[in-house]
Amino acid sequence: MTQTLSNSIAQRDIKFQLHSQTNPRRFEEQGPLVVTRGEGVRVFDSAGKAYIEGMAGLWCATLGFSNERLIAAANAQYHEIAYYHTFFQRTGPGATDLSEKLVELTGMEGGKTYFATSGSEANETMVKLAWIYHTVHGKPAKRKVIARNRGFHGSTIAAASMCGLEFMHREFGLPLPGFLHTLAPYPYREMCEGEDEGAYVERLAEELEQLILSEGPDTVAAFIAEPVYAGGGIIVPPSGYFPRIQDVLNKYDILCLDDEIVCGFGRTGEWFGKDLVGMKPDMMALAKGLSSSYFPISAVVLSPKIYGAVAEFNNQGGAFGHGFTNSGHPVGVAVASEAIKIYEELGMPDHVKKVGKHLRARFEKTAETSLIVGEVRGAGLMLGIEIVKDKTTREPFPASKQVGAMFDRIAYKNGLIARCMGDVLGFAPPLILTEEEADELADIFDKSLKELEGELGV
Repeated sequence: MTQTLSNSIAQRDIKFQLHSQTNPRRFEEQGPLVVTRGEGVRVFDSAGKAYIEGMAGLWCATLGFSNERLIAAANAQYHEIAYYHTFFQRTGPGATDLSEKLVELTGMEGGKTYFATSGSEANETMVKLAWIYHTVHGKPAKRKVIARNRGFHGSTIAAASMCGLEFMHREFGLPLPGFLHTLAPYPYREMCEGEDEGAYVERLAEELEQLILSEGPDTVAAFIAEPVYAGGGIIVPPSGYFPRIQDVLNKYDILCLDDEIVCGFGRTGEWFGKDLVGMKPDMMALAKGLSSSYFPISAVVLSPKIYGAVAEFNNQGGAFGHGFTNSGHPVGVAVASEAIKIYEELGMPDHVKKVGKHLRARFEKTAETSLIVGEVRGAGLMLGIEIVKDKTTREPFPASKQVGAMFDRIAYKNGLIARCMGDVLGFAPPLILTEEEADELADIFDKSLKELEGELGV
């Protein structure tokens, strides 16, 4: 990944920019990959080298890196009005149209849409709305939020507290009090010997119920989950998991919050991940694919009972005390509305199912002969490959060996951008990926995996 540090951009970047999820000292030594342009599913660095972007940036450039319709939608809106807000009873035609479309598309009949800027903001908004809901219903002590180990929900303080990943907590003294974590549904690693899926699901549900009982049901407001884990290792829950979890939530009047930030808009082969896994949320957080990240925009779609609580809380004339400067930004809603039109015209969920099945078959074929591929898993164009030292025992490589990072380096050299999550190699390319491009991606993966095996001496 290192580019020559005589490059003035690289030198100035090292001098002036602090990068997200980057080791500062290593960055000072190695410098940045300077990405200068994009075309379809590829990005190009400052030396002109092309890479297949196997992670769509950060799971988000669903329509690739050069969609002219999204560019035109933004440009047209900039010529109409470049900025306005949705505070104090104001709106624009685009915000109204997109609000209606998202309620319709998500199936949240009778609900409302609230706009924000990022996935973190959307997830934090859901928490605040959950608190309002329980307060209005006479249970103001219901404040705690249960998330899951390995989950990722954002980087702001409450969102990071909901993450079930230690690296999101250690520098900042997180999680905040009142943010709790339950077991991850991770069959490959955490099903017991002789335990079938039904028994495993029951054990997960029982563990959640015991956590609720130990904390006090009258103190727990909400449970948040990604339908399919993204940054936690691309893990699909076992069959029946969410219906059984929701039995427990319903028993104790705990809201279900659906983090669709990665899974939404066709990524799993369904319009939303909830439809894949049988999740019935009270609220949904949307971002990333909402605009293919051509503009920073997110949304919360809330059920009628949540909106009713907000309205009731303010029935004496108060105003909903929440908001972001760029909520309902006219350019953002224009781009998002155009993105949804494109998804519909392309039949995106069906396209993703077809191409995702093709790419997964290629990965599984490689896994048959590889000595270090333990499992291929995922849904649609959201696929994970877990690397192990021993396929039979599932013994992992020592963490100090950083096998995932080794693959990442090799893949970069070969023109493929992946995402290593420990020793899970993640692939979530733009949804416009063709079968031919999937084959190209798989070919580079095969080549890179063989080189990794060579470095490991297997």
